[in-house]
Amino acid sequence: MGVMMKLHELRPAKGAKKKRIRKGRGIAAGQGKTAGRGTKGQNARSGGGVRLYFEGGQLPLVRRLPQKRGFTNIFKVHYTAVNLDRLDDFAAGDEVSPATLAEAGIIKSPREPVVILGRGELDRPLTVKAHRFSASAREKIVSADGTVEVLPLRWFDDFVLELSPGESE
Repeated sequence: MGVMMKLHELRPAKGAKKKRIRKGRGIAAGQGKTAGRGTKGQNARSGGGVRLYFEGGQLPLVRRLPQKRGFTNIFKVHYTAVNLDRLDDFAAGDEVSPATLAEAGIIKSPREPVVILGRGELDRPLTVKAHRFSASAREKIVSADGTVEVLPLRWFDDFVLELSPGESE
């Protein structure tokens, strides 16, 4: 067995204990006389310096930019709106999805989240697949003997729905 250490032999690691700088304690100390504050001025005085956000009388940044207050929700979803009257290009029984809407030139990219809104009438049955539907659009599609299918917003939506709060495990 090795040598047993005794309590009186305990010492801090080398360099762990550092002496604090004693400012204003004579010129030999290197921080004497003005103690690193410079000569005169507001910041050299005891209790000196300006309050937080004070910019010397200039209108502070927080008051110059009222529109910058608050925050930006990085999880906000920007939907591309498509009204029912835009679905007149499709024949009865067709499937309407973001891909077919992009092919028809109604939306720019098939990767955009799509919301179907209820402006206009629908006179033919369509299978409409989108990420969101307004209540009136859903009602009009179903009343025209069509079907409504809600697409998941992103790949992890199914996972997030499983972990939604308020449900017991």
